[in-house]
Amino acid sequence: MSPYAMSMLMSSLAMGTIITLSSSHWFLAWMGLEINTLAIIPLMTKMHHPRATESATKYFLTQATASALLLFSAAMNAWMTGEWTIVDMNSYIPTTILTIALAIKLGIAPFHPWLPDVLQGLDMMTCLILSTWQKLAPMALLILTSHQLNTSLLTLMALASAIIGGWGALNQTQMRKIMAYSSIAHLGWMTLVISFAPGLALLNLTIYLMMTSSMFVMLMALNATNMNKLSISWLKTPTLAASMMTGLLSLGGLPPLSGFLPKWLILQEMTKHHLGALSAVMALSALLSLFFYLRLSYMISMTSPPNISNANLAWRKKNNLSLINPILIVLSTMLMPITPMLLM
Repeated sequence: MSPYAMSMLMSSLAMGTIITLSSSHWFLAWMGLEINTLAIIPLMTKMHHPRATESATKYFLTQATASALLLFSAAMNAWMTGEWTIVDMNSYIPTTILTIALAIKLGIAPFHPWLPDVLQGLDMMTCLILSTWQKLAPMALLILTSHQLNTSLLTLMALASAIIGGWGALNQTQMRKIMAYSSIAHLGWMTLVISFAPGLALLNLTIYLMMTSSMFVMLMALNATNMNKLSISWLKTPTLAASMMTGLLSLGGLPPLSGFLPKWLILQEMTKHHLGALSAVMALSALLSLFFYLRLSYMISMTSPPNISNANLAWRKKNNLSLINPILIVLSTMLMPITPMLLM
């Protein structure tokens, strides 16, 4: 793709998200989401392949449906209350439709089936954008309207996302599908706590963005799209493989890594609201996710392919990593010491 076209599309992506984040009017927020969707579709189809075209078509149809529902809920709310502002969603039916629209946009269960299929047909850089940047605008709208949304519906969707996100990845071998199910499971945790403590949902989103970004950057550096390619990474780039193993355990939420911090604080918040059974189910669903992260960590660090070379030293790939990758790895694994500051 031409650098000029790429810069224009990336600028449009940034502009769409910024418009949605800074708007207080539903029409402006909808316009920002539409710019976002239209800007990423050419990025999806730049890899001239039938799978990429299929992914772009699925993504467009899903996002168009969600945008239509969002505009319909805003128009219905304006008809009932005379208000177009985002924070004035007081009627039951518009807020329910809005919740469904944002769930479709984010890929929260049971509106999740498009996400693994779409990610599987794209290249790693577009997957990174879709899993991180494209979550910002819908999640911002969800946080802004969280005090008016139906808590029971959000809780049901959160439970379904955490269970399906863990269950769906158990039999996957493709890294992009595994990262898609990981995204669904993390969105479940954010959706669960968003009605009770929006600040915690924002913290979870920030840590999720750092962990997912570092994981995709490492996958791009290793050129690993499936588990078989991942298993030979230790021979090629041992340092990067060790960092990736730590990143995967952090995504699984093992202490003392960064991924444990939001899960711990969310479970603490849930028990404060006397939701012990719900907390127990969410903690058990995290074990499903942890299983496939541990399986990937085992593939990276404890398996090596048969050595058929007569050379004493394995051929090492030259790393062309930028400075951002070590920073992301450190942030996605070593944030636990800031916990006392957050609790204060």
